[in-house]
Amino acid sequence: MNISYLDEKLRGHRQSLHQLAELSHNEFNTAKYIRDYLDKLGVEYEVYLETATVGIIKGQNPKKTIAFRADIDALPSKNGAEHLCGHDGHMSILLGLIEYLVGNKEKLNDNIVFVFQPAEEDTGGAKRLMEAGIFNKYNVDEVYGLHIHPDFQEGYIACRPGYLMAQNGEINIDIIGKGGHGAIPQNAIDSILIASEFVTSLQSIISRNINPIEGSVLTIGKISGGSVRNIIAESVRLEGTMRCFNPDVYDTMVNRIKKFANGFEISYNCKVNVEVKDGYLAVNNDKELFNELVSAVGKEKIIETDPLMISEDFSYYQKEVPGIFFMLGARNEEKGFVNGLHNINFDFNEDILIEGLKIYEAILKYKNSICS
Repeated sequence: MNISYLDEKLRGHRQSLHQLAELSHNEFNTAKYIRDYLDKLGVEYEVYLETATVGIIKGQNPKKTIAFRADIDALPSKNGAEHLCGHDGHMSILLGLIEYLVGNKEKLNDNIVFVFQPAEEDTGGAKRLMEAGIFNKYNVDEVYGLHIHPDFQEGYIACRPGYLMAQNGEINIDIIGKGGHGAIPQNAIDSILIASEFVTSLQSIISRNINPIEGSVLTIGKISGGSVRNIIAESVRLEGTMRCFNPDVYDTMVNRIKKFANGFEISYNCKVNVEVKDGYLAVNNDKELFNELVSAVGKEKIIETDPLMISEDFSYYQKEVPGIFFMLGARNEEKGFVNGLHNINFDFNEDILIEGLKIYEAILKYKNSICS
């Protein structure tokens, strides 16, 4: 049976889930919707982290276990919470895959694990699920995920072998000097002056400490300090982000920032406190699975994109088992679907939902995980 029979159901899921948008760790109504539908399909599942839903559909003659993941949280907006990153679409596609597998269970050879994961936008629900041992429990061999993305044309998949998305981290730097009158600078330690030089000096990390071949970004996006024009500020806070692909590059960036801080303390007789908050690891696609993806869907549908500096906690699954993450193209100028992820006007053509499901089906058929 042509999988297109699920098209209207996928649209219905998306419209319902879009209205249920909830922030990370609070996806209770979303989780209930998912579990109610799984109950309707007769699919067993387990609850993790309160709002995560994980289960398995067993094949007739399993040689491997393949996992598929969808993130379920929304983003904060002026309206409270909205799906501005396509997660409502991701869930809909995975629900469609489950219904398809249930309806074709006699053709299913391998085991299929489904993961509806909370908190991708916040604290990394994927890492917490891995710490809970779900892949070990279900003996997962490989994992797949997708992301609706308006930077790529509708009808295409954007992917690449190796690093697809960046590792990220946040840095907070507090520079503490000595306040004083602006007319008597010799009696103060000017934290704004120090901060200005510190920001400028940080740029040499990328240009002089990192191999130019390695992609990396160090951005200070916020400076807070000072109160009145004629008072020398006692303290300044810098807030920034780091992005790269190679873990060794990330470590170099962190170490150099801390050494700069030590040097500035000596040079300016101030205190520089550095706080590093590690973010997600780099999404690193398995080369063999990438080649299988190309063969399954056809080379003409693949855009082999450059690495992207955005981040995704799907990387924690790939740390455990080989995996593939790809972008499902959503750009459609004719219909006005051009706004970027996290944009208040982000939306997508629901035609792409069935296309995403067809890609998952093609992967499973190519691997002979389900019979044609």
